[in-house]
Amino acid sequence: MRIAFIGLGNMGAPMARNLIKAGHQLNLFDLNKTVLAELAELGGQVSTSPKDAAANSELVITMLPAAAHVRGVYLDETTGVLAGIRPGTPTVDCSTIDPQTARDVSKAAAAKGIDMGDAPVSGGTGGAAAGTLTFMVGASAELFATLKPVLEQMGRNIVHCGEVGTGQIAKICNNLLLGISMIGVSEAMALGDALGIDTKVLAGIINSSTGRCWSSDTYNPWPGIIETAPASRGYTGGFGAELMLKDLGLATEAARLAHQPVILGAVAQQLYQAMSLRGEGGKDFSAIVEGYRKKD
Repeated sequence: MRIAFIGLGNMGAPMARNLIKAGHQLNLFDLNKTVLAELAELGGQVSTSPKDAAANSELVITMLPAAAHVRGVYLDETTGVLAGIRPGTPTVDCSTIDPQTARDVSKAAAAKGIDMGDAPVSGGTGGAAAGTLTFMVGASAELFATLKPVLEQMGRNIVHCGEVGTGQIAKICNNLLLGISMIGVSEAMALGDALGIDTKVLAGIINSSTGRCWSSDTYNPWPGIIETAPASRGYTGGFGAELMLKDLGLATEAARLAHQPVILGAVAQQLYQAMSLRGEGGKDFSAIVEGYRKKD
């Protein structure tokens, strides 16, 4: 299949590699010339603009940093996807953005005869490289059936959440909970350490008791508890705190528009904002625990 893949950052590039390995012909666009050259060596074709990438493609996939980029890539009248795409070409945006932007761009696409869905992902850069991502898909049933075989070549769990925008809703609700739970585990681990219990013993008890969650048993923020977690490698790699802050911002803004209280989510957002202001936004989000740890 000829696929336009636009947005080749830390997530998009490994996703595109997996599609090339699966035998697809990719028309690629990104502002990063280095990654374009690397993927061209694997067989991808470099395009001059989103419009150029979409023009002769049978499917368009985008993976972009923020809502403003999504609007620009699709809606620019000169270089945008919708300026060059053929009517009837299925399209999916895998960026994590607000639900309303997903709906707005999809509506603009529909006016040009394009069925567009949203499919944000979970699984991080490791999952993108390994092809084990979870895709949360907001799309019509017909579009989902078209997208699923391709998404399965980049992910392990492909979930149809409902109509356009529901993929984004699922993503921001999940990450709202993730941000909150990581802070809760951080507080519990730091309290146990301050009171004198061996943190490995405490983690073992939590992970076999009612406090167990992904933030404790898979991604524990305390150094030395889980060998594969970022906490055991200086909080490098993984999911950056700035990205968590972005997602919490999306969740709290969506909650504001819906007049829905997210009290713990708002507190979590402020804690990650403080972390960012300390210059620690590049660390993994589990480094939030450092604000609770006793200094040596």
